[in-house]
Amino acid sequence: MGINYGRVGNNLPSPSQSVERIQLMRARRVKLYDADPEILKLLSRTQVQVSIMVQNQEIPGVASSQALADKWVRNNVLPYYPRTMIRFILVGNEVLSYNSTDRDRQLWGDLVPAMRRIKSSLRSNRIRNIKVGTPMAMDVVESTFPPSSGRFRSDVAESVIMPLVRFLNSTRSYFFLDVYPYFPWSRNPGDISLDFALFRGNFNYTDPATGLTYTNLLDQMLDSLIFAMERLGYSNVPLLIAETGWPNSGDIDEPGANINNAATYNRNLIKKMMAEPPAGTPARPGVVIPTFIFSLYDENQKAGPGTERHWGLLHANGDAVYEIDLTEKRPASTYGPLPLPTNNRPYKGKLWCVARIDANVTDLGSALSSACRVNGMCDILMPGRECHEPASTFRHASYAFSAYWARFRSRGATCYFDGLAEQTVGDPSRGSCKFPSVTL
Repeated sequence: MGINYGRVGNNLPSPSQSVERIQLMRARRVKLYDADPEILKLLSRTQVQVSIMVQNQEIPGVASSQALADKWVRNNVLPYYPRTMIRFILVGNEVLSYNSTDRDRQLWGDLVPAMRRIKSSLRSNRIRNIKVGTPMAMDVVESTFPPSSGRFRSDVAESVIMPLVRFLNSTRSYFFLDVYPYFPWSRNPGDISLDFALFRGNFNYTDPATGLTYTNLLDQMLDSLIFAMERLGYSNVPLLIAETGWPNSGDIDEPGANINNAATYNRNLIKKMMAEPPAGTPARPGVVIPTFIFSLYDENQKAGPGTERHWGLLHANGDAVYEIDLTEKRPASTYGPLPLPTNNRPYKGKLWCVARIDANVTDLGSALSSACRVNGMCDILMPGRECHEPASTFRHASYAFSAYWARFRSRGATCYFDGLAEQTVGDPSRGSCKFPSVTL
């Protein structure tokens, strides 16, 4: 078992403290989202296998020039290898999930050429035991149910995925997959059993096309990708789970994000992946699937809904969010009790988005000005209008946050505002000043 070490936070322990914690947790592998020199030097003193990353913005240059690929390897691999046990180089992160601009789509075409150049540079330096891959999200597959229906998106199947799996097959590398059962379950908690998502074994179904029986959602998702690769003629490319996990907290409108479910998912995940003999999946029984849990820490500066900031096994101060053993040697009976889950069903009712009590007033003022640039959004806050009094930055920002979120939530807006806002079920309206709300 490995662990993802992300650092999108302003309150995280130092790299040296973090490497110590990774060792204390007895993680066999660690995955970085860059090739940070300080961390790579610290890891040289350990027996932890390391995955490093060519970041998305670096891909076009590497794809277009072998000299730039050689420079990347010279700067990010050769000073540390083999003392630091670099085992994987990942080119980009979920590249095919970005599709909003022409530049995003241009990156798709650069992906496999960049991987080839990195591999060529490794060979020229006589490095044979570093695998090159790229992590994909589950959105590269059009369908996961039933697993036998799995097929890649039509916009990338021939142009990107075919050359990708051909490269992975020829270099004996892995298809790296970010796979989160939490997301399909939380979108359809009435249709998907929580026990099925958490490996609790109280539900199963049989794929009518293959006769294979599934006892958990992770296997279903993994096998849908296996069948998608088989449709392209590649049935032997092994899988590696680059990210998986379960959020330990989240916003009010995010069901199931709690410590109880997070601990249950990750403990059962480790039990499955560390089983002897290997469990594999129904389509590939008995196969080892290397797995990286996401993530080491809660990361307080990640944008988006609340779950984005709450995937950690550790709090930012280094304390465990819940007890876990990455080696699967600790008996389950020795774990202490977990807090009872309180939000396993979707919230029904009204929500408002208000300023956090601990938010900096100057930052609130800047966010207020930004939200109020939308025409008419904040007219009601003007002197003499219903929501001008009390004329406090906190109160006005809360109104602006609620109004903006209510208007643009359907377009992806979240109640975050750079960490200045939070959801509430308590109506902040006063008298004739009615705050806009979201109804679930």
